[in-house]
Amino acid sequence: MNDITSEEARIAPTPEREGDTARMNMIQAVNSAMDVMMARDDNVVVMGEDVGYFGGVFRATAGLQKKYGKTRVFDTPITECGIIGVAIGMGAYGLRPVPEIQFADYIYPALDQLVSEAARLRYRSAGEFIAPLTVRSPFGGGIFGGQTHSQSPESIFTHVSGLKTVIPATPYDAKGLLISCIEDNDPVIFFEPKRIYNGPFDGHWDRPAKNWSNHPGGEVPTGYYRIPLGKASVVREGDAVTILCYGTMVHVVADSVAESGVNAEIIDLRTLVPLDIDTIVESVKKTGRCMIVHEATRTQGFGSELSATVQERCFYHLEAPILRVTGFDTPYPHSLEWAYFPGPVRIGQALKEIMKDA
Repeated sequence: MNDITSEEARIAPTPEREGDTARMNMIQAVNSAMDVMMARDDNVVVMGEDVGYFGGVFRATAGLQKKYGKTRVFDTPITECGIIGVAIGMGAYGLRPVPEIQFADYIYPALDQLVSEAARLRYRSAGEFIAPLTVRSPFGGGIFGGQTHSQSPESIFTHVSGLKTVIPATPYDAKGLLISCIEDNDPVIFFEPKRIYNGPFDGHWDRPAKNWSNHPGGEVPTGYYRIPLGKASVVREGDAVTILCYGTMVHVVADSVAESGVNAEIIDLRTLVPLDIDTIVESVKKTGRCMIVHEATRTQGFGSELSATVQERCFYHLEAPILRVTGFDTPYPHSLEWAYFPGPVRIGQALKEIMKDA
């Protein structure tokens, strides 16, 4: 008799046909990536608050402790600096830890460990020690989590030399990128957009959908595969304007462009550091226009770096000013989060503005 629990059955992907693929949402894809890597490499360990018996607050680690034991999937105290500090030590001595920070908003107590230790260990030791840890954390809004469960702090980490920052937008990318991160010898911040954990919101990007938890997800290989870090994905080809985005905003932008009728080229960055500058430059030189969309606040957001990068490399090809559509420079609004997000209205207005002299 199968001993799997009903909760694990809900999380586990169900193959639609014989073969090596299954329908997965992002939570299932993340779970599958860790499962595959733990099976391949005994040095991979998973740690964090409630990741063991409970399977994580979003169930991303469901079933892993039961399968691999309490020494490889274990719960930690509520101490983010301790979680990351221990993971750095484990990595320096040959393990490949995958610590989970329950929400990105909780990561700040671990900043000193990440910035002063993990990011610098390889350089400080002249390559004698490495810090091959992959810090997984749900980020962004969309679940009515309020100010302490909804932040998008990616630009803090992209500023730190020695850290890599990865943000997937689809289940397929989530699994392939996470596998690459776990195999990487440098510390990686792997932010998972929890607004699309269970699938896009059925195209209603100005409000939550009624049945968002039942979205079928996408087709994902059940075994091992990699997506290289530092390689963006052109999710829609076009010649009128280049739109740079990542995470949840990839879906928001795609639906907004479809409504606008503008022949936009949409680039999902996937990894912010390392950044695929070549793909960005090639696209902007082709279209002559660039728009940047992200959920984080505008000032000092990663869009600022993208804008400067495009300006430096594509100045003589630009036919209009670079535009940014972002979150507002305010504390995260609990009751008004769907007004805070860039959505079809604001993106549509920006498209009209950037194309007005075309």
